[in-house]
Amino acid sequence: MKVSLLASVSGASFLCLLAGCIPVLATPAIETGVDNTQTIKFSEKASNRTTNENYKSAELALPPFSDSSQTTSESPRPSLGKNLLAQVTSVSQLSDVQPTDWAFAALQSLVERYGCIAGYPNSTYRGNRALTRYEFAAGLNACLDRVNELIATATGDLVTKQDLATLQKLQEEFSPELATLRGRVDALEARTTELEANQFSTTTKLNGEVIIAAIGATGGAPDRDDPNIILTNRVRLNLTTSFTGKDLLLTGLQAYNFLGGVDGSGSLQEGLGLASPILSSSSARTSFEPQFPGVEPKTLTEIGANSVQLYKLLYIFPVADKLTLFAGTAAEVSDAFPTITPFYGEGQEAISRFAGLNPVVRISGGTSGSGLASAAGFIFNISEQLDFRALYGSVSANVAQEAGEILPGVSGTPLGSGVFGGSSVVAAQLTFRPSSSIDIGLNYANSYHEINILGTGLTSSDIGALAGVDLGTPVRLNSVGGTLTWRFTPNIALSGYGAAFFVDDSSGAVDASTTFTSWMAGLHFNDLFHKGNNAGIIFGQPLYRTDASGAASLSPAGANRAVPYHLEAYYRFRINDNISITPGAFVLFNPESDSNNDTTTVGVVRTTFTF
Repeated sequence: MKVSLLASVSGASFLCLLAGCIPVLATPAIETGVDNTQTIKFSEKASNRTTNENYKSAELALPPFSDSSQTTSESPRPSLGKNLLAQVTSVSQLSDVQPTDWAFAALQSLVERYGCIAGYPNSTYRGNRALTRYEFAAGLNACLDRVNELIATATGDLVTKQDLATLQKLQEEFSPELATLRGRVDALEARTTELEANQFSTTTKLNGEVIIAAIGATGGAPDRDDPNIILTNRVRLNLTTSFTGKDLLLTGLQAYNFLGGVDGSGSLQEGLGLASPILSSSSARTSFEPQFPGVEPKTLTEIGANSVQLYKLLYIFPVADKLTLFAGTAAEVSDAFPTITPFYGEGQEAISRFAGLNPVVRISGGTSGSGLASAAGFIFNISEQLDFRALYGSVSANVAQEAGEILPGVSGTPLGSGVFGGSSVVAAQLTFRPSSSIDIGLNYANSYHEINILGTGLTSSDIGALAGVDLGTPVRLNSVGGTLTWRFTPNIALSGYGAAFFVDDSSGAVDASTTFTSWMAGLHFNDLFHKGNNAGIIFGQPLYRTDASGAASLSPAGANRAVPYHLEAYYRFRINDNISITPGAFVLFNPESDSNNDTTTVGVVRTTFTF
């Protein structure tokens, strides 16, 4: 019924469109309905298309009011007669119809939109002659046929009564299942509403990492008993917040039970006799241990075991397609620079501090594990293969004034005070990826320290970098390094780094300088023996003084200078997506560059929970 009604209405509309055949519709109002713009456009169109080719095509067209789409082999095409009207495809084919004619728009619609109007074989329309009843019937019938065809096409995919009956039968048959599904959807909507009402934040996500590890060691300084096996933990909760969908605010909280303090007491390194006199720097340190356990290095105040600390506060935001800025008051160099080596991952990969990153990244407490520096910098994505990043960091930005001296030249705030008045670092990294299997990182750092230290936490030489020079002597460091990773198979990668530190006296009171070098090479295995299980074999040289001049010496008094070496192996068992266990060990030959020390072995069983 709806289809028939639609056809009737459309038929009435087409009857009105046959304005060229009904003189009573030729009123001035319609004539003025065609504006100048339309007239110009139609005139250009007519002049371009009115050619001999158009006339020829009109003569070869189908009989009047027929549709080429309806002509099939079962319905042969009638022969053309001289006096029959010929179907046209464009109103411009009608030589006696001009754009200025009052019925031009109506004819154009009937011809070009509906294809149900025809002209005479000589390409004329003869719009001013009287319309016979036969011609009117033929024209109206052609237009109605076209309307019915359009309706059939538009409604051909609609369901039939049989389809509706089948659908109703299926609905009745599966009504219990549909009711169950409806109940589940209602319950899901209720739970979603409750979660939205009680969610932690619409802009913030929470993730965390818990590390529980057993650590044992043997060797160390001569005439020392092996330290007891210790059980340690580190817990981190990280909040990642985005306000625009493109920016990121990182907030990190942590607690750990590593001991050390100012003099290193209670630490594994102090138990081995390998630690520096203060702050327990040593090559025997594990990857997940903070650089300054149990102490705030800015003020030398104690931190109790498992006290909650803010170790990360950093805001990252883009300012252009290729440029991103970042700033924060608790940041580390490793937050900004891409990690090239696959051995980095304090809770998942290498178990030693030596293997994880190039030492240049660690300079000036760049990976202290406690958010030592206030930093600001930029990330410039030059291309998909090239990336450049740089930052300025101040490790004493929140200290207003220096405290009094506790040692000659060493104050109670040993790193200095103020954003620009204390220890600071300018660091940069250029990352180059020439292919999908090769990553290259080039590092440079220029840093100033209020006291005679490196600030890497990698060896006991970290404290007293200029050997034989007072601890209170300020130093200037220029550090360069490069890291390469080559994934020569999908599951095996060769990775290594090289670094050099050039340390100079910055006080002007003494003339002293020294050079440190370090290198590492290793093989990393993905999905070894089982998917998700990783392993690594690492060998290299920890920081070692290769040169000294002026007042500086190559080794502290009493040491028997020797090249140190580091050998490490670990295997990570992935229990599931959230739990992994990593047993491993590393061996130190000539630890702390002193052959008087025994070969030292540190064994670790690390369990990591992530959520």
